[in-house]
Amino acid sequence: MNTRLHDANDAVRQGLESLGDKAREKFAEVKPRMRGWLHLGTTPLTLAAGIVLIVLSPTTSTKVASALFTGTALLLFGVSALYHTRSWSPRAWNLLRRLDHSNIFLLIAGSYTPFSIILLDGVERVVLLSVVWGGALLGVAFRVFWTDAPRWLYVPIYIALGWAAVFFIPSFYGGAIDLGLGIGIATFVLIVTGGALYTFGGVVYGLKRPNPWPRWFGFHEVFHTFTVLAFAAHYVGVSLATYSLR
Repeated sequence: MNTRLHDANDAVRQGLESLGDKAREKFAEVKPRMRGWLHLGTTPLTLAAGIVLIVLSPTTSTKVASALFTGTALLLFGVSALYHTRSWSPRAWNLLRRLDHSNIFLLIAGSYTPFSIILLDGVERVVLLSVVWGGALLGVAFRVFWTDAPRWLYVPIYIALGWAAVFFIPSFYGGAIDLGLGIGIATFVLIVTGGALYTFGGVVYGLKRPNPWPRWFGFHEVFHTFTVLAFAAHYVGVSLATYSLR
C-alpha cells in the first residue's frame, strides 16, 4: 500500500514538473528577446554611480542613506536581470519571481531614504521613513506569501506606497529650497519626475499596454525602461541634494 502511494506521489510530482517545464518553454517562446537586458546593463552602472555617491556623501547619515538607495537599486536591477535573461527550473523561477517583485517595495523605501534624511526634519522624517519602510516590509511579505496575487491588486499597492510623500510635499519643497534656490527647485522637480516615471511604468505593467514589438521589446520592456529613467532622475536628485551639503 505504501509503495503504491509512493509511486502515485512520484507520478504526480513528475507530472507537475513536466507541466512546469512546458509552461517555461511556452513562456520562452513568447518572451521578448530584450527581456531583462536593460536591467542587466543598468546594474554595473548603478554600482559605479552608487560608489561615487557613497564616497562623496559628506556625513555618516547621508552615507548610510546613499548606501540604502544604492543597495536597493542594485537588488532590483540585478535580480531582475538574473530572473528575466535566463530560463530556470520551476523552484528557482518561483524564488526569483518572489525576490523580483519584493525588490520593488525595497527600492521605493530606499529611494525615499536620502531625500527624507536631507530634506525633512524631526517628526516628519521619522514618520515618513517609518511609513515607507514599514510598508515596504509588509509589501515584501505580501509578495513572498501571495505570489499569485492579481495585478489589479498589487500594482496599485506599489503606486500607493510610492506616493506616500504626497502629504509631505510642502516640507520636501521647503527643505529643497533651503539647499539653494536653483539646486532646490531642480531637486524637487527630479523627485516628482522620478515618481511620475515609476507611476507610468507601473500603469504600463498593470495594463500590459503598450506592447510595441512583442517578439523583441514588449510592454514589460517599456516598464523596465521607465524604471531605469525614474532611477536616473532620482539618482541625479539625490546627488544634487547630497553634494550641496559638502
